[in-house]
Amino acid sequence: MAGLLYPLSRAVLFRLDPEAAHGLSLSTIARVGNVPILRSVVASQFSVPGAEPVEVFGLRFPNRVGLAAGYDKDGEGWRGLACLGFGHIEVGTVTPEPQPGNPKPRIFRLVEKRSVINRMGFPGRGAEYVAAQLRGRKPGGPIIGVNIGKQKSTELEDAAGDYEKLVDVFASLADYLAVNISSPNTPGLRKLQERGFLCALLGRVAARRDQVADKIGQRVPVLVKLAPDLDEEQLVTAVDVISESGLDGIIATNTTISRDGVDHPKAGEEGGLSGAALTDMSTHTIARIAEHTGGAIPIVGVGGIMGAEDALAKLDAGATLVQLYTGLVFEGPGLVKRIVRCLASRAEVERSDAAVEGSPEV
Repeated sequence: MAGLLYPLSRAVLFRLDPEAAHGLSLSTIARVGNVPILRSVVASQFSVPGAEPVEVFGLRFPNRVGLAAGYDKDGEGWRGLACLGFGHIEVGTVTPEPQPGNPKPRIFRLVEKRSVINRMGFPGRGAEYVAAQLRGRKPGGPIIGVNIGKQKSTELEDAAGDYEKLVDVFASLADYLAVNISSPNTPGLRKLQERGFLCALLGRVAARRDQVADKIGQRVPVLVKLAPDLDEEQLVTAVDVISESGLDGIIATNTTISRDGVDHPKAGEEGGLSGAALTDMSTHTIARIAEHTGGAIPIVGVGGIMGAEDALAKLDAGATLVQLYTGLVFEGPGLVKRIVRCLASRAEVERSDAAVEGSPEV
């Protein structure tokens, strides 16, 4: 039913300014999440019997498909979003204090390319507001990650302090944290992917995470989100530093500043490009990381997942989990169910094949 209704809903939403459409969709799903009977009804429409759970980062994910950071920046809609069949939800990016982000307009649809350019700049209500949205979560609820970033006004040399503050706030509230050093929309942020900055930053984040773990009795997994625009040497350096820091995983990738092959009137807008134009670049980056590490560090694959085949390609390239965002804009929430169902079907086929191969010959 949801798949049949979304084309009509999209026609209405696409008549609105992109940021207004986003606000309307988020407020709607947040209201659904606040009414238990509505949550149950919606969840029944998007559940997939036989979905394959997976254990990674010491967490048990009910399926491999998550919501990427950026949609629910302030953690207001996670209850409703959990009803759409996601195996995890990543809120944020969250900064220590409230900030307005970049001037509007700052989101641009490239409809013919099934892509979006954004230059949001981490707008949000700040860490304490988001923390209040997450307090009181019940055991057994959806897996929630919190994507954390530095304040725009914070100098790069002082950025580690912002991330430490956010670890302090969210280590006891989130199931995992994601260190965002790859958004192209905060000036200078991507320099934190360079060896000198990255070693210092991740060393302090890891140390603070361990200090907090000693106090609260639980060690929150920490992932690092990388850009797709790193060259081979830059990527290898960043991956090696992440591995050496003792952190838990990599999210690949953020949006791209490249416009290669994107012939569109809005392609000249500044910001990060997501959607179908990012699909292959993201998948290639995942494969490069997996090859370099030999699969030793888990990867969350994100960027241009517009259908089940894109999710499968990222998993085959070396990802353990995948995340969606722009695909939902163009395909609707039914995309989650289609991907989860496809993965469940493939897992069933693989089990059947393995059983046949393991059967004794007669």
